[in-house]
Amino acid sequence: MQVQTKTMGTVEIADEQCITLPFGLFGFEDYHDFALIDCKLKPFIWLQSLEDHNLAFLLIDPFLVRDDYEADVDDKELSKIGIDDPSKVLVLCIVTVPNDGSPVTANLRGPLIINKRNRQCMQAILNDSAWTTKEGILSALKRKEGN
Repeated sequence: MQVQTKTMGTVEIADEQCITLPFGLFGFEDYHDFALIDCKLKPFIWLQSLEDHNLAFLLIDPFLVRDDYEADVDDKELSKIGIDDPSKVLVLCIVTVPNDGSPVTANLRGPLIINKRNRQCMQAILNDSAWTTKEGILSALKRKEGN
């Protein structure tokens, strides 16, 4: 399928790249259909709306940012998108790239939880104060490169 994107023009995507957010994202509840598209700048991924080509979010695997990351989400919440096996889950976090040159950050408190079997997704809100909405990414990636 051909998809018009915010940053890369028109790209070809496979059905397997499409995900559905039945409840939308916080602040964007009216948008439900998205595609996961590899970003040219690794290790980032684009979450591109299929309903509005101007709506896209940069994502990162939170385990690249914090080795000790845990997305402890209630089983009842996870069942809303058909998750019954934690090994069938993909967790990604939204990245903020400020215009003012301040640090690039990841929202570790509001991860996206994707059911890899049915491609349903939800945004969770974690209550654990160990996770922040502004976790510095570049410093974390540089630390990992040094190891």
